[in-house]
Amino acid sequence: MLAIIQARLDSKRFPRKSLFKIYGVPMIKRVYDRVNSAKKINKVVVSIPNDKKNIRLKEYLKKNSIRFYQGSNENVALRMYKAAKKFKSNYFVRISGDSPMIDPLIIDNAISIHKKKKFDLITNTYKRSCPSGQSIEIIKVSALKKIFKYRLTAEEEEHVTKYFYNNKKKFKVFNFNIKNIKFRNFKFSVDVKKDLNKILKRFGKNDFKNFSLIK
Repeated sequence: MLAIIQARLDSKRFPRKSLFKIYGVPMIKRVYDRVNSAKKINKVVVSIPNDKKNIRLKEYLKKNSIRFYQGSNENVALRMYKAAKKFKSNYFVRISGDSPMIDPLIIDNAISIHKKKKFDLITNTYKRSCPSGQSIEIIKVSALKKIFKYRLTAEEEEHVTKYFYNNKKKFKVFNFNIKNIKFRNFKFSVDVKKDLNKILKRFGKNDFKNFSLIK
């Protein structure tokens, strides 16, 4: 299964956060390593904007031999679609680059569901069954292609699966739930630097490195 991590440097709320170091390691590498450690993932790609603001991110990925795809900054849905097509995948796992503690076990759980029955979208965010920063979505590439024939809002272009949720009757969407998890109300996503400070205050270096959401 292909995993695509979407990332960028020009976040207004936390500029350059993808390269901000967490215990000495850039956030994007933290996300990449955790996704790559999922047993059912065989390829990981980082999807980034193709503009001057993200040159440093591109250079970092190249230097560390991390696969990446460059595309539109505004139309992230199209960028993710083209990344999946480039790597010839019919489905992909979408992961946000601001999720440095994403649990590989949850990724594998979602893929196990996918293997039993195919959906256009498998998710744990609708309704949310895991904390923020532990979001997993498996997207059918042909279903993603279909949304481009409609007039998407700017929000639907930026948030890849927003159109699916806004028009759920058009698609086969399955929301999975994991019961035995810890920290159900903790915010693991890093939108602003304050979020990261809270994470580091709660999790020391070893706890951060060895973290698992599942009890």
